[in-house]
Amino acid sequence: MRTLGIVGPGAATLADRLVDRLDGRVALVRGDGATDGGVAARRDGAATTYDLGPEGWHARGESTSLGDVLDRLAPDHDYALVLDRPDARLARVATGADPEADLQVDPDGDLDPVLELLGDLEPHETLESLVTRVKGSPRADRAGAIATFTGRVRAKDGEEDTPTQYLEFEKYEGVAERRTREIEAELEERDGVLDVVMHHRTGVIPDGEDIVFVVVLAGHRREAFRTVEDGIDRLKEEVPIFKKEVTAEETFWVHERD
Repeated sequence: MRTLGIVGPGAATLADRLVDRLDGRVALVRGDGATDGGVAARRDGAATTYDLGPEGWHARGESTSLGDVLDRLAPDHDYALVLDRPDARLARVATGADPEADLQVDPDGDLDPVLELLGDLEPHETLESLVTRVKGSPRADRAGAIATFTGRVRAKDGEEDTPTQYLEFEKYEGVAERRTREIEAELEERDGVLDVVMHHRTGVIPDGEDIVFVVVLAGHRREAFRTVEDGIDRLKEEVPIFKKEVTAEETFWVHERD
């Protein structure tokens, strides 16, 4: 799912025009305290309520983060347009003056620069979105196992260690993506392995958040487990990804092959 922030006067107009142009399922996430749209009050004792009906559904619940919302959308949406959240860690299009925006546009103007920016963005992937993808494989009817690996930002190894605040990852553009796809294809040539998908996030990732995923669809559990382990090992060894670690005391770059 490709995710884009839109801010400024006319943001809603620009978002509506993009929805009409984009090919796929699009989610609109509004950060301006939009009206409830007729949502019933939260039921006594319930953290979240859903109201289902022929016109669609509405939900109300306790506060959640933008990241959590995007994670929930990722498995079944192709795009998410986030309105009026200039603080979000997203590529951003501004319809007014915004020196930090990736692109400034007229909300009624040419959409091609915005569509080009969207097409260049790294997808927002989660473990669930990748599992959903392999479940949709044309060979899924032969699968008896799905094995996964999730790598996370570890705050520290031991009690006395200096805590890691965040990691920052950069890819060798083009080369990293191509090598990842080659490894997936090579692993899929194994007997009993039906589908392999891998994804490594880039940018700033705080401690406790997910970094990398490997998902394997296979006929049986043994092939699935072995291929997951080989997949993450090969990704770390062969894909050019560079890591900066920021602790409470220092900052340093480390190649992902550590």
